[in-house]
Amino acid sequence: MQVSNVFYAPGEQRAAKVHDLFGAIARRYDLLNDLQSFGLHRRWKRRVVELAAVKPGNRALDLCCGTGDLALALAQRGADVVGLDFSGAMLEIAEKRRQKNLKSQIQNLKFIQGDAQQIPFPDHSFEVVTVGYGLRNLANWEVGLAEMYRVAKPGGRLVVLDFGRPPNAVWREVYFMHLKLFVPLLGRVFCGNAQAYAYILESLKFYPAQAGVGAKMRELKLANVRVINLLGGAMAINYGEKPV
Repeated sequence: MQVSNVFYAPGEQRAAKVHDLFGAIARRYDLLNDLQSFGLHRRWKRRVVELAAVKPGNRALDLCCGTGDLALALAQRGADVVGLDFSGAMLEIAEKRRQKNLKSQIQNLKFIQGDAQQIPFPDHSFEVVTVGYGLRNLANWEVGLAEMYRVAKPGGRLVVLDFGRPPNAVWREVYFMHLKLFVPLLGRVFCGNAQAYAYILESLKFYPAQAGVGAKMRELKLANVRVINLLGGAMAINYGEKPV
């Protein structure tokens, strides 16, 4: 399949391209998320946190944490949280948000720079492992999911939120047209870079979306695997539990 976006490259070049992408959009990332999803991404992230079901004292890892939305929300529920991302520009914003929230007693959270395909923690470290809009961006999403499984404790919960592929063909075409035309326009107007947001549709061409992630979770022998379609499958949450 032909690649037509400057921020997308297959294979070994993928990480460098994605790093450049998030470096370019970090300052406007939160604003563009609100605009392109009409604010709905906040509701979807709350659903992730509900499914994570953390309790005070649980350890949680949020991979590809970006500017820290999920990590902050998990910490607000009392978990000891690590947010991991390989983009220094995104982590800088996340850390500023953490500092602002110190007044709300959110001190059980730290951000670290690292590779989601080589998570720097031992096996069986976390009750919860989440990733929001990050699995699709890895050079090998299957390696990333396997790493999530590795660091989860027995009984631990894995929760993945990402762009999906709607099962209804008509809605899929409408949705992909939105990603092709409207979202890059927002990127051009508010970020000065249409290609950075045209990347979303490009990346979806090479990502098996919710069906593929669900199948891989079953292959890993996760229990209680669920695929939760949001907005007709335009977004989706994949959920599974590591067997005890």
